[in-house]
Amino acid sequence: MSSTGDASGLAVHTEGLTKRFGQQVAVDAIGMAVPRGAVYGFLGPNGSGKTTTIRMLLGLVEPSSGSRSLLGLPLPSGAGQALPRVGSLVEGPAFHPYLSGRSNLARLDAADPLADPRTAAGRIDAALDRVGLRAAAKKRYRAYSLGMRQRLAIAAALLAPRDLLVLDEPTNGLDPQGTREVRSLIGSLAAEGITVLVSSHLLAEVEQICSHLGVMREGRLVAQGTVAEVRGAGPMLVRVQTRQPEAAAAVLRELGVTQVVTTVGEVHGTPGDLEPEKIVSALVYAGVGVQGFTVAVTSLEDLFVSLTGEGFDVSG
Repeated sequence: MSSTGDASGLAVHTEGLTKRFGQQVAVDAIGMAVPRGAVYGFLGPNGSGKTTTIRMLLGLVEPSSGSRSLLGLPLPSGAGQALPRVGSLVEGPAFHPYLSGRSNLARLDAADPLADPRTAAGRIDAALDRVGLRAAAKKRYRAYSLGMRQRLAIAAALLAPRDLLVLDEPTNGLDPQGTREVRSLIGSLAAEGITVLVSSHLLAEVEQICSHLGVMREGRLVAQGTVAEVRGAGPMLVRVQTRQPEAAAAVLRELGVTQVVTTVGEVHGTPGDLEPEKIVSALVYAGVGVQGFTVAVTSLEDLFVSLTGEGFDVSG
């Protein structure tokens, strides 16, 4: 797994970040490292501490202990410099239903004390363009689809120039089309060089767009690194294709292969340090007909289940 390394190259960096609510530890001494330019998938089951962590990063909740920095600036002392360069979508958008998309953005832009009203129209047009809503700018918000509403919320976060975008469950409640729209938007923002931290419990969504992952379980960061590093941390799997799955399973168990699962025409399990050649040799010696034999890294889905103790929604 990646270590935090040089914090100057990180868009988000925490050390020992902890939040307690009374006797409950919601976030337990986590050390996040989000490289600049990354799309960092912040994964974990609901209730694992993701939103509380995001709230601490954005200055909405004070940590009980530990340190945090955004874009190389420590919080809270550097909040005045860092936070204007951070856009966020936390717990869904809040817009006026009877106003158009453009009018809603205009209200938000006018409320920003750092925004120059003389250039408001250009900013709003640019934000609508980036999320693909220019054609629907005059349509009332109440007529927007769920995907359009989420894209408008991201447009609101992009009214000012941003170096970091923090999205908490941006596809929550969306249909497949809306999910694809938001996923495509995140990819295009990353291509522009914006660092994106996206919190989610949807494995398929994160697996398709992220360069880095952090996995939460019960308030702890249990895995972190590039997608390849996190995937490589999982145990290897052996798969045997055979017409004698029960016999093959017995051989694997006798060799010490763990988590042996038998399906129609196949057996798979975790070999540990056992060499694949020895497994094949033992199967042949036992008279098991081997039609196919593969060694593979554990899928992200299986890995996350092993890390968190819970299944992930992979419907995406």
